[in-house]
Amino acid sequence: MMLKLEALSVYYGGIHALRGIDMEVPDGKIITLIGANGAGKSTMLNSIVGLVKPASGTVTWDGRDITGGNPRDIVSAGLVLIPEGRHVFPNLTVDENLRLGAYARKDKAGIKKDREHCFELFPRLKERIRQPAGTLSGGEQQMLAVARGLMSSPRVLMLDEPSLGLAPLVSKMIFSIITEINKNGTTLLLIEQNARAALEIADYAYVLETGIITLENTGDVLLKDDNIRKAYLGEG
Repeated sequence: MMLKLEALSVYYGGIHALRGIDMEVPDGKIITLIGANGAGKSTMLNSIVGLVKPASGTVTWDGRDITGGNPRDIVSAGLVLIPEGRHVFPNLTVDENLRLGAYARKDKAGIKKDREHCFELFPRLKERIRQPAGTLSGGEQQMLAVARGLMSSPRVLMLDEPSLGLAPLVSKMIFSIITEINKNGTTLLLIEQNARAALEIADYAYVLETGIITLENTGDVLLKDDNIRKAYLGEG
């Protein structure tokens, strides 16, 4: 079982944002995509879930072509995106946000079980269950965004900049929970500006520069690469 991009080309706002991307996300792994702002990382995730229509190339999921498909159908198939900026529903409570995450599901017992699992992962959310999401701190909103994504029962969870704007301690906790989610069987595709933290947990990683993948290897190897250390880790 695998998510696969082949020769994916996307124009976004008049810009050739992705230029013939080939990428694989194997089942059960953490795959990381790093690159500077404007490299096309978010466009790639939006293309996978059907929010942006590719000009050419294919997105294949579980052997099925889902290129440019309906986002609702793609979510129902198990591909879930947690967008940059959290995008919780501020006027709804924590509990209502979580319930909305399960909107496409009918398995009440499974929904209840996943809700309890979210509270195990994020005890703070349980403490604030009746609180409007807009009153939570940035870190708590990110926890809620991840938990809401998990309520969709994803087979692949895609996270766009989950640590953006968070205090280092909160960011460290989010990464710890990401690895825990993966250990529980969910495949992860991670875009992250904190390249070091992302590479440390990645099974495999790709480097995207102006719409082209310029480098790919295991997280361990890329952490030791001199060019990566200079460009993305602030070393040298």
